[in-house]
Amino acid sequence: MLIEKNALTSTSIWSLAAVALIASPVAAQDMSAEPTYETVRLSAGFTPDPYTVELSSGGSIDAETLSSQCRGFIANAPDVRLHYESGSGVLPLIIKVESDADTTLVVNAPNGSWYCDDDTGGGLNPLMRFEDPDGGRYEIWVGTYSDSTLQDATLSFSELDSSTTSTPDTTLEPTYGTANLSSGFTPDPHTVKLSSGGSIDASNLGESCRGYIANAPDYRINYDSGSLPLIISANADADVTLVVNDPGGNWVCDDDSGEDLNPSLRFEKPRSGQYDVWVGTYSDSSNENATLSVSELYSE
Repeated sequence: MLIEKNALTSTSIWSLAAVALIASPVAAQDMSAEPTYETVRLSAGFTPDPYTVELSSGGSIDAETLSSQCRGFIANAPDVRLHYESGSGVLPLIIKVESDADTTLVVNAPNGSWYCDDDTGGGLNPLMRFEDPDGGRYEIWVGTYSDSTLQDATLSFSELDSSTTSTPDTTLEPTYGTANLSSGFTPDPHTVKLSSGGSIDASNLGESCRGYIANAPDYRINYDSGSLPLIISANADADVTLVVNDPGGNWVCDDDSGEDLNPSLRFEKPRSGQYDVWVGTYSDSSNENATLSVSELYSE
């Protein structure tokens, strides 16, 4: 499951699912401290690619104090500091962790925004992909998911890595919960507050799909259909998108069919079953506050 607000204001593949920019976090990390393992200086087109750093994940600070999107336990001081000189915008910057343990990734980017990821890199490995990376200083922490235990891990920086997860994972637990709804449900609409965005480019799923979404579903709807339509929509101040995996395993997407820049999907004769829902951010992987609405009467 990136989020972007201000320097300590939000948590999510950019082309980042679960990367999250941070909303009003408690600032626990000391970015003035020297990094524990290495200070790295790289310019666009660097070799060798990937550039790797061996380290131990984990620490005593629960990353969720930074944002509800962040996971794992991290140290106070950064594990690695990257000074990056960006190029023409052609190459992405990909930050990835590989470990036998379940690890997480927390990054404070040059613009002061926080980004978090858990499993976008495949398996239990985290990954962030900055499509048009800013030049400057990236403070990086590698966390251990379930406790503060230190685990061996390899952090890598690449501009060429093609091993990113191209589609979200419908087998994962949804980040914001599950609703069991039957036709005629009340109240209507059923709503949930969440953060849009992530590191996966939804256009990989089909021509009508847009935006960047997380690896895990944002929300799951177990729906018992009747004679009414099922309308799934999202409302946000930002430009957000919708991606739904329906009970037949089909990917159904929308960008602006609702009011203003809001997405809306209307299933005229909905099937009973599981609907996995992602709310994407249109232009990048930043996380934006949004409200998901499920209705049989109207759209947001």
